[in-house]
Amino acid sequence: MSKVDPSELVYREDKKGKWTGPQIILSVIIILISLTCLLPFVNVAAISLSSKSAILSGKVSFWPVEMEFTAYKAIFADPAMIRSLFFTVGITVAYTSLAMVLTVLMAYPLTKRRLRGRKFFNFLALFTMYFSGGTIPIYLNIKELGLLDTPWALILPGMLSTYNMIILKSFFAALPKELEEAAVIDGANDFQVLLRIYLPLSMASLATLTLFYAVGKWNSFQDALYYISNKAYQPLQLKLYHIIKGSQAVDIAAMEGGTTTVATSVSESIEPATIIFATLPILVVYPFVQRYFVKGVTIGAIKG
Repeated sequence: MSKVDPSELVYREDKKGKWTGPQIILSVIIILISLTCLLPFVNVAAISLSSKSAILSGKVSFWPVEMEFTAYKAIFADPAMIRSLFFTVGITVAYTSLAMVLTVLMAYPLTKRRLRGRKFFNFLALFTMYFSGGTIPIYLNIKELGLLDTPWALILPGMLSTYNMIILKSFFAALPKELEEAAVIDGANDFQVLLRIYLPLSMASLATLTLFYAVGKWNSFQDALYYISNKAYQPLQLKLYHIIKGSQAVDIAAMEGGTTTVATSVSESIEPATIIFATLPILVVYPFVQRYFVKGVTIGAIKG
């Protein structure tokens, strides 16, 4: 056995602890990108906690000035806002659950070469990524189905994402075929193979796609804007949209001298508070799936 000089080991340890030029540049770029994502959110949070006079005078940057909770008290005192929050949570959970079931049930068969018409079904799925019927035909279709002003209008349309299905299909295709062959020899059918082999090995991809579906539905408001007129079925993001539009109207009227300073200050404090109120729930969920996210977004990149 060849001997290693102790001084060489010390040199290797020192070399591992040193930062190279490319590493420093990459770290600075990552920090700058992170700050561009974080600082606007911090600014909104600071404005939501600042006093009316501080907001109007433009003193608020990244720390609350003359901290107060007037805007949040107004939000939590509004029964419609709380009802909208729970309704949005229910819609998001129902939509995400059904969307994941459909995604799995479509991605799994498309990985099987024995499926007749597999190429045709793949073509139909890809076709929907590039061509759509348009807003008016989709609205007329939902109207004819009797889904207007119902929660199903926020769940059924767009329940399957072709992009997410392709990601999951790529991951299923990368799993070792020997596992399925061994299960089939033991007498397992396709559903048993899916439930006992594919899904347990795909937790990273399933968690990532669940996050994609949940965030997409939580942040959406256009479908509710088109299909929902009943205030009882308006999600949180649609209420936020109306608040922002209302604050813009107040700002325009203030420029024309038609509103008071109090009305303007209320709109300026309620809007950022509502943004924080609508964003925090999804931020609370993210840490629970973060450990799967990095692995999940690279699924299908390495096949082995």
